[in-house]
Amino acid sequence: MTSPTAAPDIRVDDLLDEGGSGSMGEDVRAGLEGVPKRLPPWCLYDERGSELFDRITELPEYYPTRCERAILNRCAPEIVASTGAEELLELGSGVASKTRALLYAMAGAGTLRRYVPFDVDPTVVERSAEELTTVYPGLAVHGVVGDFARHLQDLPEPAGRRLVAFLGGTIGNLRPPERAEMLVRVRSLLRPDDRLLLGADLVKDPSVIVAAYDDSQGVTRAFTANVLRVLNRELGADFDLDAFEPFARWDAEQERMELGLSARSAQRVRLAGLDRLEVPFAAGEELLTEVSSKFTRARLEHELGEAGLRLERLLSDEDELFSVSVAAPEGARGG
Repeated sequence: MTSPTAAPDIRVDDLLDEGGSGSMGEDVRAGLEGVPKRLPPWCLYDERGSELFDRITELPEYYPTRCERAILNRCAPEIVASTGAEELLELGSGVASKTRALLYAMAGAGTLRRYVPFDVDPTVVERSAEELTTVYPGLAVHGVVGDFARHLQDLPEPAGRRLVAFLGGTIGNLRPPERAEMLVRVRSLLRPDDRLLLGADLVKDPSVIVAAYDDSQGVTRAFTANVLRVLNRELGADFDLDAFEPFARWDAEQERMELGLSARSAQRVRLAGLDRLEVPFAAGEELLTEVSSKFTRARLEHELGEAGLRLERLLSDEDELFSVSVAAPEGARGG
């Protein structure tokens, strides 16, 4: 007689629902009323935005995903063995494509107990939970839908030694003060035996970087422009989608890429969902949607140290385009 199959152990906490569109509206209002105008990058990641970004990661010019995957495929068993990780918490998880190698290594080592995906898009959290509980029977998945600035303190309590993965170079999407705050918040999640796995893009020939963010197929341009559809839908805005031109440029002084939209003509945009806020744009005025900073080892060591973290190992691909750091709380043993 065959015993019934146990239902997958899946839970998803949608913390964004608790705030409705209010928290999104506060961030958008602050950005549109600022100088220069900017939007929080998580506005890019609705369902269509996530699909477009997945396409970007497969483009030949876009090296970060390819290089980071190669690092993890090569080093995941060593990382798991050295950390003894029993739980993987992934910040900005997407569909867990970045961390499959880690989950596989943890399962192979017999230590995989729980996966905690954290993302702003509920669709990808639910999708990865369903897929992974099929691949790894008995795996518990506790998904969290939220944003980094508000909800890290609402994560579930650890279910064992925790490996916090913040991959994809997402740390570079934050400006220096935001990076400092984020690393301090991540540090607060770590107990002495826990570790942070941080993916960061490295400084290199700017032509390689620019090609990755201004691809020949125009997928990145479509991804950037999609943010206007998000604002029109979620906040009742009346952005004319044809009135803005996407741009991508390298800032040599700050060693970062800047992406955004430039107004083709003078215009006013109304956002009904923000008390009918009116936002003027001059011809050529820019709306910054994303930055992507690049790092040296010295910068990574310094910024981690400022947050109370110690760089234990810096792993990179053979061409040294991208890095994955293993960091420990200051005072923790090992390294």
